[in-house]
Amino acid sequence: MKLFKLALAAITLLFAASTIQAQSPEVVMGAARTDTYVPLLKGKRIALLSNMTGMVGNKHTLDIMIENGLDVTTIFSPEHGFRTADAGEKVSSSVDSKTGIPIASLYDGKSKRPSKETMSKFDVIVVDIQDVGLRFYTYYITMVRLMEAAAQYDKEFVVMDRPNPNGMYIDGPMLNMKHRSGVGRLPIPVVHGLTMGEIALMANGEGWLDDSLKVKHLTVVKCLNYTHQTRYRLPIAPSPNLPNMTSIYLYPSTCLFEGTSASLGRGTDKPFQVYGHPAMKGKGYKFSFTPKSVPGAKNPPQLGNKCYGRDLSKLSDEEIIAKGMNLEYVIDAYRGCGLGDKFFTSFFELLTGDDSVRQMIEAGKSNEEIKATWAPGLKKFEQLRRRYLIYTE
Repeated sequence: MKLFKLALAAITLLFAASTIQAQSPEVVMGAARTDTYVPLLKGKRIALLSNMTGMVGNKHTLDIMIENGLDVTTIFSPEHGFRTADAGEKVSSSVDSKTGIPIASLYDGKSKRPSKETMSKFDVIVVDIQDVGLRFYTYYITMVRLMEAAAQYDKEFVVMDRPNPNGMYIDGPMLNMKHRSGVGRLPIPVVHGLTMGEIALMANGEGWLDDSLKVKHLTVVKCLNYTHQTRYRLPIAPSPNLPNMTSIYLYPSTCLFEGTSASLGRGTDKPFQVYGHPAMKGKGYKFSFTPKSVPGAKNPPQLGNKCYGRDLSKLSDEEIIAKGMNLEYVIDAYRGCGLGDKFFTSFFELLTGDDSVRQMIEAGKSNEEIKATWAPGLKKFEQLRRRYLIYTE
């Protein structure tokens, strides 16, 4: 009887484990679904937009494509390059050292779209890159520019989709298109809750491509086992200054410091997870840090200056996500610095995409009061967004 009970307990544990596994299947990237995209791409000349995040396990998508006999003739590189580069640093065109395939930079400070000569070298553009789901993150902008080139030269366009780590909510002001820039391209909120595939479908479907262009042949290779409530943890840092999930979850809020004179931790081991300014000394801020020149942040704001402020790195994921795009940090630093107009730079409006956020902060409005003004725009966007969702909310 004792052996029977032990055997029954073991079977019960195995069943419970298998049930848990069945309830939480592993997300399968679009790039892993070779059975879907290899037949689609076979016999065509391919241009691949990707970078260091384009991995399936320990293999890069480029290598997987070549192993499957696909003809990749061109590599497009976004901000940070095909391997790595500093944030905002211009990336020159070159050749991939491993494969010898030419790399055409889309972040060289010159061309916004590939040249006619470059476009003549392939039939289809494939995108496989890990985004973080924010309007001011530049990867989707690079993709939209390539969509315009594909439409202009009648090329096919394929997005190998990946999860959005901030895809479980929408938040922030809508972009006022007068503030359209290299950190804000489409009339969407800061936190848009879309994957790259869904953004591509929306931009194409809503006629948001420049010059009334439209991609005729747009395909999204979907992720499997993903919903917008999936808490997907990125296996590879998507850019040099987003080293972990805490930085990625805080990014919608702390990136606004890029439009101020304060430091958000570039040049430290906690980028986007701390904030501070030398002027906050002696005002009750016990935490301090000094930005240094490091790989990925060669000339960070407040370089060499001791900054006083707050450390957000110990906040739990749930605390950060529950508050969404949180202006409390910028409001705190604005008041703590006591610099008035000198605290903000003109880049702040490009990041928020809106004139009123700075004005309301300077007028003493709270985070909750400011966020309430975003509600009507978010409600309209939520309805539009549902038309293009390819994953369950």
